[in-house]
Amino acid sequence: MKQSLWRRSRTSIMLFLAVLGPGFITANVDNDAGGILTYSQAGAHFGYTLLWTMIPITLALIVVQEMCARMGVVTGKGLSDLIREEFGLRMTFIMMILLVIVNFGNVLAEFSGIAGAGQLFHVSKYISVPVCAFLVWALVVKGNYKSVEKVFLVASVFYIAYIVTGVLSRPSWFEAMRQTFTMPPRSVWSDHTYVYMTVAVIGTTITPWMQFYLQSSIVDKGVGIRQYKATRLDVIVGSIFTDIVAWFIVVACAATLYTHGMRDIGVPSDAADAMRPLAGNYAFMLFAFGLFNASLFAASILPLSTAYTVCEGLGFESGVDKSFSEAPFFYWFYSLLIAFGAAVVLIPNFPLVKITILSQVLNGVLLPVVLIFMLKLINKHDLMGQYTNSRWFNVVAWSTSIIVIALTAVMLFYTFHGAPM
Repeated sequence: MKQSLWRRSRTSIMLFLAVLGPGFITANVDNDAGGILTYSQAGAHFGYTLLWTMIPITLALIVVQEMCARMGVVTGKGLSDLIREEFGLRMTFIMMILLVIVNFGNVLAEFSGIAGAGQLFHVSKYISVPVCAFLVWALVVKGNYKSVEKVFLVASVFYIAYIVTGVLSRPSWFEAMRQTFTMPPRSVWSDHTYVYMTVAVIGTTITPWMQFYLQSSIVDKGVGIRQYKATRLDVIVGSIFTDIVAWFIVVACAATLYTHGMRDIGVPSDAADAMRPLAGNYAFMLFAFGLFNASLFAASILPLSTAYTVCEGLGFESGVDKSFSEAPFFYWFYSLLIAFGAAVVLIPNFPLVKITILSQVLNGVLLPVVLIFMLKLINKHDLMGQYTNSRWFNVVAWSTSIIVIALTAVMLFYTFHGAPM
């Protein structure tokens, strides 16, 4: 009996480890330079009072990512491929143009994060950015899916640096836990700054590129319907882990910057620099290393996601398991995104902040469209068969989508009318 139970458990664990990757990696990339900046600002401006958002963030992320994973497993096709087949080339082309613009803005933010993290360690951006750009290019162009995925999984594990930083910051654990499971009083909602930051924290979690990358990487890995349960677990574990990391980033900044009245966080590296005299060199080094790792990680994934999406939408060959000669457009497009992204960051006085804000606005415009396409696709019986959404899952999924769309509308309103920060 015990041996039989052990064998079943071992088989389940081995199956999970075999498909571990797409869900875990995609969720963790969400804690990129932009995400770290948002969470740092939340902790610096409002202390522990925004920690309650981590619970709805995690639930929303699990719901949306699970749908993408299920479509990838069942259909064996990427999201842009399905949209092209079901809704036509014109709609797909418009969406791809928007996605390329949005993702390029995000690529700029990641290389900016690399530059900022390097400068914290006294390395010029004219050294750190070109070197890192070459490394992420070589990783994908010269590697295959298994080797690339292993590197990405290792990079995901290094997010533990933020958890250690949170502990070293010596927060009030009781207050942090209380604020996590307690909604703030009604009085705070009259503060427009608090409302804006709430929307920003929740809205930074679900982005269009994540859905396209997750589904494409599942297809590229060759995950089949037999591994569906393990893939779903991969998504759930990844979503929970990445939001635990986000929770600790907020806690670290709340315990140090907020407590000492240091509220001016303009770029992610500001948080690490301000933390040094408050929490010590170890906390500073871990936070700075975490920023570098997150930015380098995302600088690899975002161009890759964009290349997948464009190639699938236009019908070109794609995939890191293919050679340069087998998928030339895929690799050239990936290479150009990295080259231009790195080059722009090196331009003196280039308005990176304005470009990043523009990409977030376009991201907000595109996200509702992508969510609606996903829900329509996953409920097509001729496409998904028995794996369409159940009635209750549809209730949860549509509710999540409506909430995300509403939050996006609020964020766009504040963006166009001047963010109250």
